[in-house]
Amino acid sequence: MDMDTARTLVGVLGNIISLILFLSPLPTFIKIIQAKSVQAFKPDPYVATILNCAVWMFYGLPIVHPDSLLVVTINGAGLAIETVFIIIFFIYSTWGGRRKILIILFCEAVFVALVVVATLMCFDTYKDRSMVVGLIAIVFNILMYAAPLTVMRMVIKTRSVKYMPFSLSLASFVNSIVWCVYALMPLDPYILVPNGLGSLSAIVQLILYATYYGTTNWDDDEDEKYDLQMSSTSKA
Repeated sequence: MDMDTARTLVGVLGNIISLILFLSPLPTFIKIIQAKSVQAFKPDPYVATILNCAVWMFYGLPIVHPDSLLVVTINGAGLAIETVFIIIFFIYSTWGGRRKILIILFCEAVFVALVVVATLMCFDTYKDRSMVVGLIAIVFNILMYAAPLTVMRMVIKTRSVKYMPFSLSLASFVNSIVWCVYALMPLDPYILVPNGLGSLSAIVQLILYATYYGTTNWDDDEDEKYDLQMSSTSKA
């Protein structure tokens, strides 16, 4: 098996795992539809993911980073899925919530447009364009790690892993490892760095799960107060 074929197979596997992670908040939105209210859930993780996917989609285009079709496909799918989630959120939000969503989405659209125009007009080579967009994508991925950090802090404070699903943490770990392998065939530091950090974050989550599983009160009927977006790893 040659390197290109192996890279494609790894990328396809990464697409499948990432798609599962993108769909992981589906139970949350089923609850929202059933209740006809967003309740205590927040739109922040989903609008952030939309921006993240848009930047990675641009990074994977042939005019920026050639031979990255699988980066475009998974982030295009993620963008579509998150858009559907945001539409559901918009429908069942209060006017104040809708206003907040519209303002954030407008700012994101303006930002992405500026990145696209500046990249294409100011940089002529694939290397320079990849560097600029790749660094921006890395920054956003690092910022998105704030979500699992919040969850991990809550796990340590409450000595409970009730709101940190093991399957999601494990899937995040496998997803990051797969994309790290993809980024080494050949070397792509802009994909490798965020997924390397993502794998470390997932390892910490798994260690916390093993540490606090025994002290978790699984019979607690407390209403779910947290909208946890655990999959902050890069889908690229």
